[in-house]
Amino acid sequence: MAKSDGQRAIIRAAAVFLAAAAFVFHSCSTGTEVADQVDMSSVPRQTGDSIFATQSLNGETTLRMEAARMEKYETDTSSYELFPAGFDVYTYKGSDIETHIHAKVAKHTDVKGKEEKWEVFGDVVITNFINGQRMETDTLYWDRFGHRIFTHCFVKMSSPQGYMQGYGMESDEMARNAQILRPFDSFSRLAEDSTYVDTANFVGPILDPSKIETNPKAK
Repeated sequence: MAKSDGQRAIIRAAAVFLAAAAFVFHSCSTGTEVADQVDMSSVPRQTGDSIFATQSLNGETTLRMEAARMEKYETDTSSYELFPAGFDVYTYKGSDIETHIHAKVAKHTDVKGKEEKWEVFGDVVITNFINGQRMETDTLYWDRFGHRIFTHCFVKMSSPQGYMQGYGMESDEMARNAQILRPFDSFSRLAEDSTYVDTANFVGPILDPSKIETNPKAK
């Protein structure tokens, strides 16, 4: 039985509708599959800029931390904070800054119920202003509970007593007793450098009040 022109038009319209529906369904399905592939652990759960934190003991500041940006990430077993735009830590001896640690990037990891660790990377500089010691390396680890810092990388260390370089370093967290584990091509000064000045806390020379002219125009 021959189909009328009206029937043919209805059939063509139905075919177009079904094709369009199939296309939309396929597109939506593909979009959902892509969304399901996003790794949520790679997306920061929390961010912050101009981070500033202090630690105190008996009313005195013992540590200060500054960072331009913080990003917090979480997985099923751990969480970590990433500081991707610079990181500075200052430790204090009384009211004076004793140690400064600077790095381009830092990472603080908390493995739930197991351990906590700090890692800093990129042009790491550790300065102890009290003893005039400066160390440079690429990677540094801080064991907060063991109160020590260490690295396995190449280290350069200078102080009023001389210059050392080598691989691996261990010290207390204040960098008071740093030791290079595998030194090479190092040298010591015969006499301690008496010109060293604590540049972090230096406020100028102390003058004898009796020798200060209070009214120089009176002469």
